[in-house]
Amino acid sequence: MRVYQLYIGNRNYSSWSLRPWVLMREREIPFEEHVVPFEPGSSWAKFRAFSPSGRVPCLVDGGTVVWDSLGITEHLAERHPGMWPRDAAARTWARCAAAEMHSGFATLRNRCSMNVGLEVRLHEIEPALQRDVERVDELWSEGLRRFGGSFLGGADFTAVDAFFAPVAFRVATYGLPLGEPASAYAARLLALPSMLEWKRAALLEPWREVDHEADAAASGTILADHRTTAPA
Repeated sequence: MRVYQLYIGNRNYSSWSLRPWVLMREREIPFEEHVVPFEPGSSWAKFRAFSPSGRVPCLVDGGTVVWDSLGITEHLAERHPGMWPRDAAARTWARCAAAEMHSGFATLRNRCSMNVGLEVRLHEIEPALQRDVERVDELWSEGLRRFGGSFLGGADFTAVDAFFAPVAFRVATYGLPLGEPASAYAARLLALPSMLEWKRAALLEPWREVDHEADAAASGTILADHRTTAPA
């Protein structure tokens, strides 16, 4: 049986890598993972050894290379059931929400870069960041309300939940304000076995990448660093 090869970056930082990783874990799709840490400045040359775009994640399926998180999702959806919600209306909504996350929320990404090991108190929540947080709250609340499940497209974890999984880590790291339904959903994501596995491994990583660390420090006051190994 052919086993997928999934290339990912540091768990502490790589929100893009988390998406296909958590989707495959939750949908019980076997794969072998290859963690390739970021380098200072640019990892393009290093990642080009396996990824045409010089970015992570990258999925290798035999002779097929898939180098984008949304592309990986659709590649898997053609081969495995349950990647998207079964209900047609929920499936359409989920695809739109995942695509919006894939291409949008620039301020949220830039001001609240993923760093699983830290707790940070933001210096401020400026209007552009507030709009992104409010839109996340709106999307999550809508999906939960419309489709009546614990997850955004219904009862089951699907690709749309995987695309927002990194936001749940950002909520925890930066204390982002959400309404009750969205806060409860973030907590459910963080309590998933796959998310707990990702976090445990992230806290054990010895690698520190200066640009990612500087992004978190510039955004706010670091209240706690829960990483359990000394920097490499």
